Order: sequence, then structure tokens, then C-alpha cells
Amino acid sequence: MDANLAGRLNFTHRPPTKEALPPGRHDLGLFEQRDAVLVVPEGVDASRPTPLVVLFHGGGGSAQKILPMLEAHAQANGFLLLVPQSLYPTWDIVIAGNGPDRERLDIALAEVADRFTLDPEHLAFAGHSDGGSYTLSLGLTNGQFVTHLIVSSAGFMSVHHQEGAPRIFISHGINDEQIPIDRSGRAHADLLKRAGYDVTYIEYNGPHAYQPPVVALAVNFFLADLLATA
Repeated sequence: MDANLAGRLNFTHRPPTKEALPPGRHDLGLFEQRDAVLVVPEGVDASRPTPLVVLFHGGGGSAQKILPMLEAHAQANGFLLLVPQSLYPTWDIVIAGNGPDRERLDIALAEVADRFTLDPEHLAFAGHSDGGSYTLSLGLTNGQFVTHLIVSSAGFMSVHHQEGAPRIFISHGINDEQIPIDRSGRAHADLLKRAGYDVTYIEYNGPHAYQPPVVALAVNFFLADLLATA
């Protein structure tokens, strides 16, 4: 299978070549429709390695809707937060396979790397619902640079090629009627553990919605070694 159709991204770490963006929330100006958004916290030194989280919205969602999941954590913990948006109501992989959203993600990642030095040990994909499915699918395919996956209420994973060994945090509500936990969260965690991945799996008493206390645990999972030495 063609690597691009399998979801392979072309991103590589490299030194920045453009001026860093100031603190705040920025539309990156890459696309006329549904542009990517970057949150830059206070105190980021563009010349020093900075963690990055790429956050994927759910079906019918947007950057605006999913930003509250992690924006305050980015500000409090000093990591960059990139929020791409699907070209259509949900991610291409849900509709027909890897295509324009994969291409747009590559462009957005390159733009962030051109402006900031990224920490190669702390680059996470994260998402809820369809965004969680996209996180699993592209994250497992691109473990050559994705180090952590934060997966909330994912429905499926579509993986044609596995690369690397990202650490995985999966959470799912036991009362999720939209995506029942038995065929999703529990099944995914079991399959990934048997495949040898380092998986943290958490169930919570809730519906098809991320829970702020669980999100906080996921952030600690992502930054655990940095927080321990802070």
C-alpha cells in the first residue's frame, strides 16, 4: 500500500527557520477553510525543546469545540497545543481513508516545527470520539515521531502499518451509549497490550464525553518525567 494512503506522515524534527509566534491562540493562516489553530503558552523559548500536543476534534466538531479539553493544561504546563480541523464534518479516515486531512496535518506540523524547537521525547496525538479514533490510527502509524497517544472514547482504529512504540493512554465512559465500551475502549486496550504497547487504561462512570479529572491524569501521563524533575 502507498505510504500516504496508509496514513504515513512526512514530518521530521528540524531547527526552526521562521520567527516564533507570541503567546496566545493563533490561526496559522495555512488554509482558507477550517484553518489549524496553535496555542502558545507564556514563557516558551523557541530555541529550547518544547513538548507539543496535537488535538483532534470529534465528528461534527471544530477547534473551537475541542480546545477546552486541553487549552488550560497547555497554558499551565507550558506545552504547545496544535488543533487541526478536518476539511469535512469529520476526519477523512472515517469517511473514505487517508487523504486531505493527512496532507493538511503534515503542513500544520511543518509550520509549527518551522517556528519552535520541538521536544522529540514529548510529541503527543490526542483526541475525543472520532478524534480519538484518528489519534489511534495515525499515532500508531507514525510512531517514528509520535511518542504518546491520549485517546478518549475512540470508536475504532485503522492501522495498515505500525511504526515505533508510542505510549498510550485510553479512557472510556462505562455509560457510553454512542460507542459502547465493550467493543471499543476495552477491546482496544486489550489488543494493544497483547501487541506489546505500554497502555494505561481508565474507565470512568460517565457517558460519551471526556471528563476533566481524567484529562488531567492524561496530561500527567504525557509529562510525567518532566514534572518529576521540575
